[in-house]
Amino acid sequence: MSGTVLRTVCSAALAALVMASPAVAAPVAPDPGPSDVATGKGPDSTKSIAELLTEMRTLYRQAEEATETYNGTAAELKKRTAEARRLGSALAAARLALSRSHDEAGRLAREQYQGRSGFSSYAQLLLARDPEHALDQGHVIQRVAAGRAATVKRLADAAKHADGLATAARKVRDRQRVLAARRKKQRDTVRARLRNVEKLLATLSAEKIAQMSRLEQQATEKAQGALVASGALSSSRQPSEAGGEAVKYAIGQVGKPYVWGAEGPGSFDCSGLTSRAWATAGRPIPRTSQEQWRRLRKVPLKTLRPGDLVIYFPKATHVAMYIGNGLVVQAPRPGTRVKVSPVASNPLLGAVRPDPEDASLRTYERPNLPRHASDGSDTGYSASSAPSDA
Repeated sequence: MSGTVLRTVCSAALAALVMASPAVAAPVAPDPGPSDVATGKGPDSTKSIAELLTEMRTLYRQAEEATETYNGTAAELKKRTAEARRLGSALAAARLALSRSHDEAGRLAREQYQGRSGFSSYAQLLLARDPEHALDQGHVIQRVAAGRAATVKRLADAAKHADGLATAARKVRDRQRVLAARRKKQRDTVRARLRNVEKLLATLSAEKIAQMSRLEQQATEKAQGALVASGALSSSRQPSEAGGEAVKYAIGQVGKPYVWGAEGPGSFDCSGLTSRAWATAGRPIPRTSQEQWRRLRKVPLKTLRPGDLVIYFPKATHVAMYIGNGLVVQAPRPGTRVKVSPVASNPLLGAVRPDPEDASLRTYERPNLPRHASDGSDTGYSASSAPSDA
């Protein structure tokens, strides 16, 4: 934490709280059980700095997991709703065609009953030129009517099929809405817990807050040092052409605020930044960090190249973009801004590559980083930055 940030922390308690959580690549400490703070029973100022940071880290992970799950559900709901609308339009068209065919079949039947369906000139010509297979007028009309009836049946079957699909789509959409509401409730519960922890942190002295910041920084430096020493960041690979464009876009967003569920251009969440950057480069990828981890090609850390995505936490609830030299650009958490961080700023899960088939560029020069690109906490949080509803 810089001196300027620390002074701001001391003068505004909520601003200070964004600096509270450590992020380490070393094994994560066991999650603490629910405390009075987490359950909303009141602050417990007897907790040690390490205990507070451990609890905050757990709550951060829960919050982002709920958010990424919510984002995935919302995206699926959007697709299901579009499918239901498409099926509804197809159903309406099928029913209109069916109605017209019924009208035509009815008209033909009435004409036959009333004796008004005489031979057309073309039918008479056919009958005259092929007398062995000529049919009387009633048989011709019967054949025409049978053809119309077959058409009506086909359309009726199609309408029934479309109706079934539309019904299924509505059921899926309804289930998705229930799921989205459930995920939203989960997210709101986690946010409420974080507010309670913020209340506790607001009671802490500037000295304790500074101790938190130092502990966080030391943990990140230790984890980054261990990662470098292991040789995991020894890769000097260049990005692909698309990867270079994605990196350029991501770096250009440094300083923009983290907002829950945002995909740009004015604000981002973690996976909103990475998905938007790759879409801008012409390579759409899944929206959430969990889907990015599940569906994109996994690559060893020692083969990282700029543009690859680094995934964090056991449930793939956070993502950042590798930009080379052991650094990533990321939207850390609510209450922070898009920034450049060490790769080991959070517990690593692995890495994925959106463009595994593309060759690396022969030469590449990374865009210059903005001033203060690495300022601020890598894992900060402020409940005031979370949406009131979604």
